[in-house]
Amino acid sequence: MTAWDKSKLPSRHVTVGPERAPHRSYYYAMGLTEAEIDQPFVGVATCWNEAAPCNIDLSRQAQSVKKGVKEAHGTPREFTTITVTDGIAMGHQGMKSSLASRDAIADTVELTVRGHCYDALVGLAGCDKSLPGMMMAMLRLNIPSVFMYGGSILPGKFKGKDVTVVDVFEAVGQHAAGNLSDEDLHALECVACPSAGACGGQFTANTMATVSEAIGLALPGSAGTPAPYEERDRWAFESGRAVMELVKKNLRPRDIVTRKSLENAAVVVGATGGSTNAGLHLPAMAHEAGIRFTMDDVVEIMRRTPYIADLKPGGKYVAYDVYKVGGIPVIIKALLDAGLLHGDCMTVTGKTLAENHKDVVFPKDQDVIYPVSQALSKTGGVVGLKGNLAPEGGIVKIAGMKTLRFEGTALCFDCEEDAFKAVEERAYKAGDVIVIRYEGPKGGPGMREMLSTTAAIYGQGMGESVALITDGRFSGATRGFCIGHVGPEAAVGGPIALLRNGDRIVIDAEKGTIDMLVSDEELAKRKAAWKPRKTDYNSGALYKYAQLVGPAYLGAVTHPGGAAETHCYADQ
Repeated sequence: MTAWDKSKLPSRHVTVGPERAPHRSYYYAMGLTEAEIDQPFVGVATCWNEAAPCNIDLSRQAQSVKKGVKEAHGTPREFTTITVTDGIAMGHQGMKSSLASRDAIADTVELTVRGHCYDALVGLAGCDKSLPGMMMAMLRLNIPSVFMYGGSILPGKFKGKDVTVVDVFEAVGQHAAGNLSDEDLHALECVACPSAGACGGQFTANTMATVSEAIGLALPGSAGTPAPYEERDRWAFESGRAVMELVKKNLRPRDIVTRKSLENAAVVVGATGGSTNAGLHLPAMAHEAGIRFTMDDVVEIMRRTPYIADLKPGGKYVAYDVYKVGGIPVIIKALLDAGLLHGDCMTVTGKTLAENHKDVVFPKDQDVIYPVSQALSKTGGVVGLKGNLAPEGGIVKIAGMKTLRFEGTALCFDCEEDAFKAVEERAYKAGDVIVIRYEGPKGGPGMREMLSTTAAIYGQGMGESVALITDGRFSGATRGFCIGHVGPEAAVGGPIALLRNGDRIVIDAEKGTIDMLVSDEELAKRKAAWKPRKTDYNSGALYKYAQLVGPAYLGAVTHPGGAAETHCYADQ
């Protein structure tokens, strides 16, 4: 047995000394021994629930984490937090809860750990917002922590082709256009999601899972194994053992997540054509550590990063294919070999990123991941745009796009439902720039994703013929000329609120510009006449979120962050 000195561990407040006898009595009630009470307490946090396949496997994996913690002489304490799953929340008012859930996850994990004085944390997450939410909690608390992804779903098979849930969203558009029968739509929906796990393409969940390895908070290789595979239990066990080593070394998340490791994360997102949501989540994670790292920083790094992984939605393959050729370590190795990553960044192994990957051999005879010398394009898969329509910026995924410039006329909608109805009814035409506004962090509230609308446009065969602009967000699964995170948002009187039907808009992803061809004088008149729009959310969690949330380019955060701390939980 290891003898632990608890004099500097938070759990001393609930386990050490005669005055803590009542607290210890609660632990005896749950079957803990005196020896277990004397060990470090490790929170094992999951986003397990029965909402969706992304999370359904996390409880099983948590049991293996606990075994790893116990073997390394720690005392695991399992707890759960919420998840809002985007695939089910998508396309209706439920999507307003999605981004707010990221911050609620971080808050609830923080409160649980603070309330019970846990010394370390292993966090398991499976869906889009739960990954950054869990990593944000780790950085906020700054106790020794290991992150573990719950794993990707296996691809479905339909008419001999691999399919994902995005194919079903796009099939809705094909069906509405009369190009897909009721029978085929039903057959597709029945086979698209054949297992537990998160959406299979390089959408937000897999993007942030890739980030977890690149940024150093997850064990190398742990994110790649599909959710149903028993190999996930080995990674869970090793994550439990690893966190106890971090306790011994007092190696904490803010020792790992630095400006340089955040730059590494942005490089990996760009190189894999990852989700535009990384432009929100990386600044929010940085904010927890007291580091200013804005959407501008993220997109500038992604702009100069070569695109090397041929992944959906812009490419051909899914996460399972990355796993088959060696997983995320292969992507990281390719970028390290090209000198595009800071190899000296510390990770949860206690070794640097370069040390972790020194023995990785880049696989030949595969076309999922390319060496940087043979990159699919010199520019990363995601770029930022600025101009008089978006002074605070906007973000677009260009991976797989044929045309990088679009000029058209504005067709404005003040909520997603109205835009989706117009798309369903084909009440738009080639050359339109569909504008969906009042969907920003405050205005929504909650900054909804627009996958239902964008997928329906693609399903109708119009994906290359129109553009779409919003102060809301796009799913990592969205493809085409779709610009999200436009700021300032309409709810605070940003230029997007001043657009009118018929205004000319020019978007140039190569130059990084987004402008409306309206004179400054005309804009000033419109601004003077503009009145704030009321929302229906005047109580409850979304009301509170709207009062607290900041702009998208800073991560849509809800509190002052690490820079404002006068004490850190880990040092109490």
